[in-house]
Amino acid sequence: MTRDTVELCLQESLSCNTVAERLGDPSSSLARWLRQARIDQVQASTRDQGLLTSEERAEFSRLRKEVQGLRREKDVFRLAAAHFAKEQLPQRGFA
Repeated sequence: MTRDTVELCLQESLSCNTVAERLGDPSSSLARWLRQARIDQVQASTRDQGLLTSEERAEFSRLRKEVQGLRREKDVFRLAAAHFAKEQLPQRGFA
């Protein structure tokens, strides 16, 4: 399936089942693509419903990966700080 398939459904007002049957593709995939295309077309009204456009989904995914990377960095710095702090403590035991 391509964008052309989604455009055909939107322009011709055909149901996704009809188009999917003609192309021999699963209708569930086409329905999901159509839903996202409609969300992308009506950006302003979808904000109130909590739906994300494709662009917002891509940004959300990028930000999620960035947060994961920052958390890993934080953990490395925390472990390094603990290691260096341990080296600064006086040795216990008998001299």
